[in-house]
Order: sequence, then structure tokens, then C-alpha cells
Amino acid sequence: MARALAPLALMGVIFYLSAQPPDGSDIPEWGRVVAHFTEYAVLAALWLWALHPTLGRSAFPVAAAIAAGYAISDEYHQSFVSGRDSDPFDVLVDCAGIAAALALAQARGRLSTRRTQSRTSG
Repeated sequence: MARALAPLALMGVIFYLSAQPPDGSDIPEWGRVVAHFTEYAVLAALWLWALHPTLGRSAFPVAAAIAAGYAISDEYHQSFVSGRDSDPFDVLVDCAGIAAALALAQARGRLSTRRTQSRTSG
């Protein structure tokens, strides 16, 4: 399952970045929110891409569960890093990114199905 390497690599990057103490740069709160939303949207999309050939539609809840579970474990991990803290709001933002990515993928899939059906019926 070579496709799993992409989401696993992103999980490694997230883990590495979470293990770093703050560097003193003041990232505005909105920037942090955008970063969390985006990284977990990409993670969910990568898991969906990796799992869909094997699991089909069942890949959606599995990708969501893996990404959300990792979001929770990442916040727990940060509670052990000097200068970092664990913030439940971050998990909510992560889950919003996961939901948005999977909803977009599902809508894209429906659109593709409609296009294919209209081509074959016309």
C-alpha cells in the first residue's frame, strides 16, 4: 500500500513540528487556526486518497477517524513539549478541516458521477 506513505509522511512532519518548542515568532491566532485547519484537511484528503482504492466509500469514515485520532494524539503529545500546551480548540479546528476536506471530496465524487452518467445516457 504505497499510497499510505504520503499521509504517513505528513503525520511525521506534524509530529516533528509539534515537538519543537516555540521559536519566539509571534504567529497571529488566525494564522495558527488556518495552519491547523489546512494541515488536517490535507491529512484527511491524503488518507482518503490512500484508502479509497481498497475501501471504496468506506474510506471516508476511516480517513476521518485516522485524522481525528491523530489530531487528538498530537495535542496530547504537545502537552509534554516544553513551552507548548494542549488546546482542545486546536482539535476542533483540526476536525473542521477534516470535515471540510472530506465533504469537498464527496461533493466532487458526486459531480464526477453525474458527469459520467450524463455522458453515457446522452
